Amino acid sequence: MSQVQSLQEKLQNGGLVDVVSSEQNEVMKVADEVGLAAFVVDCDRARSRSAVLRAVVKAVDFPEFFGGNLDALYDCLCDTVLDQKSGLFLWFDNLHSGDPALAEDAAAIESVCQDVVEYANNNGRSFAYHIVHAGKHPDPEPGVAPTPYSGVSEE
Repeated sequence: MSQVQSLQEKLQNGGLVDVVSSEQNEVMKVADEVGLAAFVVDCDRARSRSAVLRAVVKAVDFPEFFGGNLDALYDCLCDTVLDQKSGLFLWFDNLHSGDPALAEDAAAIESVCQDVVEYANNNGRSFAYHIVHAGKHPDPEPGVAPTPYSGVSEE
């Protein structure tokens, strides 16, 4: 079985897709080929659970009434899975699970994703995801303001 066929099978089966982070473009392409809506969740600036959830909301374009907790994440991911023809693939990019403030939340978010995998399978769809775990955010430099979550400097 070729590497592409193996990746297609992993995506269609759902769950955590274990690939090398440098393969993001290839994985996104294969996800599209197998009919999954594919989104990149940019978690690099997220320093709290709510910031990670906002990154998911931004990537997937959840409704404005998103509750901002793990139950709301589960509900919206399940709704999004059902809204897609075949399912959904999320690439969590640079989730700073090494930050003390995010360590437990990162595990909880991954647990929610596993629950969505089961829900998707029970409803004839697929939900797959990949998490690029980043270590701790760098400590702030004295006298230098951190980059705001929006990524736009306020000058």
